[in-house]
Amino acid sequence: MNRVREGKTFLSRRNTTNAEKMNAIDALYQNKYQELFEEYQTFKQATKEKNEEQMNYFTLWLHQIKTPISAMSLLLQKNPEMRDSHHMEQELIRVNDYTHMALNYLKLENSGKELDLQEIAVDNIIKTILKKYAVFFIYKDITVTYDPSTYSVLSDKKWLEVLIEQLVSNSLKYTKEGEISIYFKDEQTLIIEDTGSGISQEDLPKIFEKGYTGLDGRLHEKSTGLGLFLSRKVCHRLGHNLLIDSELGKGTKAIIDFGKKSWTLFD
Repeated sequence: MNRVREGKTFLSRRNTTNAEKMNAIDALYQNKYQELFEEYQTFKQATKEKNEEQMNYFTLWLHQIKTPISAMSLLLQKNPEMRDSHHMEQELIRVNDYTHMALNYLKLENSGKELDLQEIAVDNIIKTILKKYAVFFIYKDITVTYDPSTYSVLSDKKWLEVLIEQLVSNSLKYTKEGEISIYFKDEQTLIIEDTGSGISQEDLPKIFEKGYTGLDGRLHEKSTGLGLFLSRKVCHRLGHNLLIDSELGKGTKAIIDFGKKSWTLFD
């Protein structure tokens, strides 16, 4: 009898041990499940926020693109024979610029393609951009100073053109009269300088934030707050550095430093 009792006691202890093991496994499973669930929720929220961010951008872009389209419509109504062709050409360029801004934003956000790095003659890019915006310079009576250069830099031609064009476009937007100068300080430093409205010292630390327009942006109906944001993003991808030196009411210098060599293949 004692042996039976001892055997039952032994079996009972073994069953208790197994139950404890099952409980421990179950608890471990529950913990892992909770961790996975929390990771999923974090991922889901991050995806939602990213989608909302992109949606906000396109909402802003669509709102902005209405301005030149409306202007073109008005010009057509008032000028059925297209007498005001210079105005129309400017508005068409703006539409094209906003479209490319959206496309470049998407490419940068979903960038997984390696850069096509090569020695680029910057002079050819600058001349192409100045030719594109010639109608703006003439209409706004802005003097453009550019001394052709033989300097070449190691970069990606397509993205370098996007960068310089965006900075020239920015100068044009905020320069009502005066001068825009484009020149190399040295073989690794390109400067785009204007005598436009300038940026306050208060706004300068925030100018690369997406959507930030500052005081001048609030006064400027065509400001999106995306130009410098995209410019620095492109610069970062190219391995260059972008600096902005400005004084309110006196003008702005956009300085591209090609000397930095740290490329971002995946942003």
